[in-house]
Amino acid sequence: MASRKEVLEVAGREVTVTNPDKVFFPRTGHTKLDLVRYYLAVADGALRGVAARPMALKRFVNGAEGEAFFQKRAPESRPEWVETVELSFPSGRTAQEVVVRDAAQLAWVVNLGCIDLNPHPVRADDLDHPDELRVDLDPVRGVPWPQIRDVALVTREVLEDFGLVGWPKTSGSRGFHVYSRIERRWTFGEVRRAAVALAREVERRAPDIATSKWWKEERHGVFLDYNQNAKDRTVASAYSVRPLPDARVSTPLRWEEVADCAPEAFTIETVPERLARMGDPSDGIDQAVGSIEPLLELSAQHEAAGWTDAPWPPHYEKQAGEPPRARPSIRRDAGEAAPEGIVPPPAPGKTSGPTGRRRTTMPLIEVARAATEAEAFEGLERWKARHPEIWALLAPADVLVDGMRGRSSLWYRIRLNLRNVPEPERPPQEALEVDYDPWRS
Repeated sequence: MASRKEVLEVAGREVTVTNPDKVFFPRTGHTKLDLVRYYLAVADGALRGVAARPMALKRFVNGAEGEAFFQKRAPESRPEWVETVELSFPSGRTAQEVVVRDAAQLAWVVNLGCIDLNPHPVRADDLDHPDELRVDLDPVRGVPWPQIRDVALVTREVLEDFGLVGWPKTSGSRGFHVYSRIERRWTFGEVRRAAVALAREVERRAPDIATSKWWKEERHGVFLDYNQNAKDRTVASAYSVRPLPDARVSTPLRWEEVADCAPEAFTIETVPERLARMGDPSDGIDQAVGSIEPLLELSAQHEAAGWTDAPWPPHYEKQAGEPPRARPSIRRDAGEAAPEGIVPPPAPGKTSGPTGRRRTTMPLIEVARAATEAEAFEGLERWKARHPEIWALLAPADVLVDGMRGRSSLWYRIRLNLRNVPEPERPPQEALEVDYDPWRS
């Protein structure tokens, strides 16, 4: 029997929703059709975040609790009214990516299984000059929500002091986003350099709660992920539903709401009514266009003071002025030998350990490599049950959770930093609790 389809009239076009009754959020019962109807209800706000931008398709064909895969290339079988544009990536490859401009195209994308929307920070008519500076506040695990809000407020202050308007929104996950519209005259590298300067200035003003440190072993509090401004990086846009059990939404806020907001209040059920009642807090973002010249001047001051570039993501080519891609504690500084590092041993059957092959002074062990974050944490629970006395000595920041890119999908790794465990009591690297191979065909 053929599966049921639902045809919707959207923006003067017919959009077919396949398998409309398929449950995408098992714990809330929301179906694929519910998801499409949500996006149509918030289309004005959602389109403000994605309109005219190329979009990477992050598809959850089996719903929020299934495995996602990334599709940069637009499906060959698509309506003639779905626009695309050719992007080039740091790898040198190119792809035709979808560009959404209206509610019909938006509904078509969601029907592909895109729970959240991941646009690039450029417009389709100029792919080389971003029009957004994106501040992604990424908390270390265990950091309380009020601290994240406090860092967001410091970020607003810094942006204003450097001539930019910040537009806040919850990430829909654990973090927080602040966007600033900028003139389209700087390259990705220059925008990223401004983001590094911004992150370092926020850290200078709030050193106890904010950090610009790239290596997870060194972070504390809330990390300002400047690398989200590197080319080919995308962030879940405004009004994106996130693949979490309660179907939370990345929701724009007014600044006066930030100090008291709670991310769990914004869901697929509550946000449409909120938008209809109070309007879109991000209305006006496209008119508040600023310059990053003051931040680039701050970056030049940092460079004159001897600061180097901050580390780039590992899959990017080494950049001019970038420090060695190794932890600062193992570099030579001012002619003095850095502490001797080690290469942590890999788990049995693995060829690389919890830090790949780089040297580190941190005693790290790896617990799990899993297809989903939930499976990774199930493995961590098993490890905890076997080592309760060690677990009691670990701080939240000692649990390092990484979302890793496979060929076309995310996978998850959990490592533990045993720095707070006396050396004689540190357990050795054992077989992984979950042993997922993201490269297996």
